[in-house]
Amino acid sequence: YWRRVDLLSVGRSMIELAGIDGPIEYTLVVGDRSQAPLVFLHEGLGSIDLWRSFPEDLAAAVGQPTLLVYSRHGHGHSGPATLPRRHDFMHREAELVLPALLDALGLADPMLVGHSDGGSIAIIAAGGGLPVAGLVLIAPHVFVEPKATTEIAAVGERFRASDMGARMAKYHDDPEATFWGWNDIWLAPEFAAWNIEDRLAAIEAPTLLVQGGDDAFATMAQLDSIAAGVSGRVETVIIDAAGHSPHLDQPAEMVTRVRRFLTSLSR
Repeated sequence: YWRRVDLLSVGRSMIELAGIDGPIEYTLVVGDRSQAPLVFLHEGLGSIDLWRSFPEDLAAAVGQPTLLVYSRHGHGHSGPATLPRRHDFMHREAELVLPALLDALGLADPMLVGHSDGGSIAIIAAGGGLPVAGLVLIAPHVFVEPKATTEIAAVGERFRASDMGARMAKYHDDPEATFWGWNDIWLAPEFAAWNIEDRLAAIEAPTLLVQGGDDAFATMAQLDSIAAGVSGRVETVIIDAAGHSPHLDQPAEMVTRVRRFLTSLSR
């Protein structure tokens, strides 16, 4: 049983942030202010729309907390990213853009829900001192694995040989820039040493780790490192019959697992 909450949605909007180049596309639904707002950080080729209905379904399942979903620069309909991306592009997002966006929208102590690159950004932010109520990390990366770079290179070949760019155009203003901005940096020689395990010990907030059993981009070494490194409570969930996006492959199971975790925090 969840009590009724009156919602106020600003719909799809754009915001300019002081000191940050380019507008950011976001959706904000103001709900139960007694709960930590859910803030969704998408994956390397993601955007608001590519979360599908997962943010709304999860919010509805846990009593309608305030919900923020946004597209990073170079994604969706946000302003373009600076290309080629620098090896610290996720640090810039975590340390500059995300805090500025939360401050501008009046959101404090969020529950960060990050997928893949978005999960890594959540780790950098929380491990760098951003106050958070908790973390839900879906297929996050804390270092570069050969499995990831092999698959990313294969995706690049598929992009060249297929209509993937045309299909991405439904979700991104510049699908070529979105794709190669992601692909090129992950395959860049200087990115091979990228590692954020030094941020883990400072994370005291409760953390849920989720990975699909058939994830093509990562091994369990990623979750094992996070579970061993964070200082706070940690729970690990493997979703069977799911790949790198378990919230899309098994959405009902994902909502159930995350709801259980979030509900347990209020006991």
